[in-house]
Amino acid sequence: MGDTLKPQLYLITPPEIDLSTFTSLLQGVLDVRTIACIRFAPSSQDETLVIKTADALREIAHARDIPLVIERHVQLVERLGLDGVHLTDGGRGLRKIRDDLGDDPIIGAHCGTSRHDGLSAGEAGADYIAFGPVRATVMGDGSVVEQELFEWWSEVIEIPVVAEGNLSVADVERLAPFTDFFAVGAEIWGSDDPAQALRDLTAPLF
Repeated sequence: MGDTLKPQLYLITPPEIDLSTFTSLLQGVLDVRTIACIRFAPSSQDETLVIKTADALREIAHARDIPLVIERHVQLVERLGLDGVHLTDGGRGLRKIRDDLGDDPIIGAHCGTSRHDGLSAGEAGADYIAFGPVRATVMGDGSVVEQELFEWWSEVIEIPVVAEGNLSVADVERLAPFTDFFAVGAEIWGSDDPAQALRDLTAPLF
């Protein structure tokens, strides 16, 4: 599957967002590349702040017909009119979440480096499976997803696969034949010009 079409781009928001500056940065990023989906990945546990930010992101995303999913906060999907949820725990409890949300909302599952977790999440009803990181990061435990997993998945499994985590230009180039989406977030938001950073990172796709 991943080897027949050019991978699409999946944008992950920063964990902390200042709406007074972020909305213009986001619009700039959306102007330079076609984004298939946006993941709101808040670190805050302040419900009021999360809801306010989600509302602002939903307006921007839906104005461009881009689905917006939220990380972890399943109960906010219906309440805020979001398009789905991204689970970060390998899809544990996914079958019940699918039953609760119904067929329409997007449910994605990050499965680390585990083929088994990916298959289990797919069987439970996930719409996509994310594997990562693709390169070691000092913030993680040192584990990385081998290219072989993406190659195998793209040949055998029909559920879309997402490559994410510490992506470099070289990673985008080598994994492009074997993944359906590249999820990009921290790679660009630390830059002075996130739009240009996205252009540079994804140059092998264009």
